[in-house]
Amino acid sequence: MPAMEHSERTFRPVVIGLGCLAVLWATGHFLHTYGVQALAVDHEAIRAWLAGDDLYGLGTAHPPTAALLLAPAAALPLTVAAWLLALAGVAALILAVIALAGPVARRYGRARGPAVAVAAAVALMTEPVRATLGLGHLDLLIFGLIVADLVALRRAAWARRRATWWPGTRPGLERSWSTGAWAGLGIGIASALAVGPVLFIVHLAVTRQWRPALTAASTAATLTLGALLITPGATGTWFSTALAQVDRAGPISDPANQSLAGLLARLNDSTGTPVLVWISFAALLVAVGLIRARAAHADGDEITAFTLVGLAGAATAPVTTGHELFWVLPAMLILVDAAARLRRPRASRFAGIGYAAAALVVYLLLVLPTQMMVDWNAYAFAVIALMNGLPWRPGVAPTTTPARRPVAPVRVPAIPGPRGS
Repeated sequence: MPAMEHSERTFRPVVIGLGCLAVLWATGHFLHTYGVQALAVDHEAIRAWLAGDDLYGLGTAHPPTAALLLAPAAALPLTVAAWLLALAGVAALILAVIALAGPVARRYGRARGPAVAVAAAVALMTEPVRATLGLGHLDLLIFGLIVADLVALRRAAWARRRATWWPGTRPGLERSWSTGAWAGLGIGIASALAVGPVLFIVHLAVTRQWRPALTAASTAATLTLGALLITPGATGTWFSTALAQVDRAGPISDPANQSLAGLLARLNDSTGTPVLVWISFAALLVAVGLIRARAAHADGDEITAFTLVGLAGAATAPVTTGHELFWVLPAMLILVDAAARLRRPRASRFAGIGYAAAALVVYLLLVLPTQMMVDWNAYAFAVIALMNGLPWRPGVAPTTTPARRPVAPVRVPAIPGPRGS
């Protein structure tokens, strides 16, 4: 046994070191392949802005809050800034995988480390991760911020349940960082950095999670107000002009645009899409996504609820390219978990096989050559199909505290007396 433990202690650092080298090689390969095109535009625009020019005159599509976040990187060479942003994105991805895949591994009695390593390696090869790292986008950081709020909501629910079981611990728990009292902070920061995460605030309000919803809204408002005070001109231009330019990130009909608007434009063979038609279908998809997310939340699966909201946002945004499809990754994890949960009962075995096959198909779509998938509108159809058909797992990650049920009095049977009495 001592020799075995010594070999394991020696082998583990070697595996971790090789894994880090593989991640660094993959990151460098993505940066070289995609050419850091998005960050190059932002880098040049922010440099010109800091020199006194118009922030939105050179093509950047970031809100002023995101531009302020990237401002220190503008003082660095583009290659250094790209590597720093990519490494921060990789760290956010690993932390998100730990939060999402770790509990699944523990539930099946598996070690968390190998499961997280496999899930991270699988995610690293997908188009959302490749494009975000290679182009120099902030989407991995935004994804990590929203997943952090999932962790906070889970901890808050655990703290409330513990306080219900041991009422005397409530005051101490509420003062502790581990109780998730900061839930909503990540979504609020993400909403200040991009427009899409605002839909998560709507989800928190629809599901009556008022405290995190108010935290998220106030955080986003505070950061936006701070940007207004620091850069009133750029903030005014963003809200008056840049925000309304829905095709600022690219033409609506561009094959790379895998949102509903892009799909409708290509089906109509036009450069744009009819606004009323798009708004009608988009409103329907948002309603379906929020209704299904609310049902998943009520059944105790907040991870699926957040995933459905993220998929709804990706489907209904004016422009959604490959680097914005991050919520497909937890959707694959949910499908795999649902398949594993149904593998034993014979009546549910076929449903489990279906979920596993769906996860495999979605993964193949994300790792096959991007241009082929774009030409087939594969991403657009996959997101809409997942949003409408993704299962949830009752009780797997509750963020609400069940109401305390009154305990029925225990009836003690009467002790029969001696015969004849």
